[in-house]
Amino acid sequence: MIARIWSGESPLWRLLLPLSWLYGLASGVIRLLYRLGVKRAWRAPVPVVVVGNLTAGGNGKTPVVIWLVEQLQKRGIRPGVVSRGYGGKAAQYPLLLTPETTTAEAGDEPVLIYQRTGAPVAVSPVRSDAVKALLAENEVQIIITDDGLQHYALARDKEIVVIDGVRRFGNGWWLPAGPMRERASRLRSVDAVIVNGGVALQGEIPMQLHPGKAVNLLTGERMAVAELPALVAMAGIGHPPRFFATLEQCGARLEKRVPLADHQALTAEQVDALAEPGQTLIMTEKDAVKCRAFAKENWWYLPVDAELSGEQPEYLLKELIALAH
Repeated sequence: MIARIWSGESPLWRLLLPLSWLYGLASGVIRLLYRLGVKRAWRAPVPVVVVGNLTAGGNGKTPVVIWLVEQLQKRGIRPGVVSRGYGGKAAQYPLLLTPETTTAEAGDEPVLIYQRTGAPVAVSPVRSDAVKALLAENEVQIIITDDGLQHYALARDKEIVVIDGVRRFGNGWWLPAGPMRERASRLRSVDAVIVNGGVALQGEIPMQLHPGKAVNLLTGERMAVAELPALVAMAGIGHPPRFFATLEQCGARLEKRVPLADHQALTAEQVDALAEPGQTLIMTEKDAVKCRAFAKENWWYLPVDAELSGEQPEYLLKELIALAH
């Protein structure tokens, strides 16, 4: 229903317009207060790069953060990552991630980024506290923030926006009548726009998410998705249909699709009940980090990697490297 409202297919979005006007007014006032200096943003002693979005829901932001971190590491730069840690609740903040940190403490995306990149990661509702914690324990040259475009309390040196190239901006209205956190005109003030799938417009950086082989949660075995029998697919991400479509593009024959809420907590009993005997459960890597502690032998996940095309990604990386030095 939400997808139909936000796309404009359902006329119910008109009933929500008064709430959207209030949301837009409140977010506009907050941004204006920072622009006028009435509220002051904290500036880190190292460069800060925000990777965020203008809409609610999954746009492929976390794969972009992973891509940036890995590309900077390959070029000899030491990045660190900060996040709000949605879906997690730590005993205290800021929380510096370790190999023992659970998704219940830090949230699924920070744990995924930490495991994939090995970069230092810190979470806190107050992102400046997360940055301070990182810098106190690590020789970090540049900070990448996973989300936080609208978190103006943290000053930033570069802003990167990730857009779902198929859904774009829906009906264009603020939450809750539409998917927008800020209006599309905000793109004029950011440093780079990355478009995940669909068709990139002039000046935007095209990106595709390329799946690898499926990985068994219990054994680490790798296998082509098309070779896995009787697949049940689950996805606790912002836009589950994208994951199901990716599986089918890989040749998977899905017997069942289970969309879950983004950042949804998972239990062994809940996940185990999704697949019947003889079926194979496949999930996103983001879900897998929540399930490893109680994984079963018929559970697999599909890793994906962001691939940015054109000359602009290299120019962007050169700018970030210059900032880090």
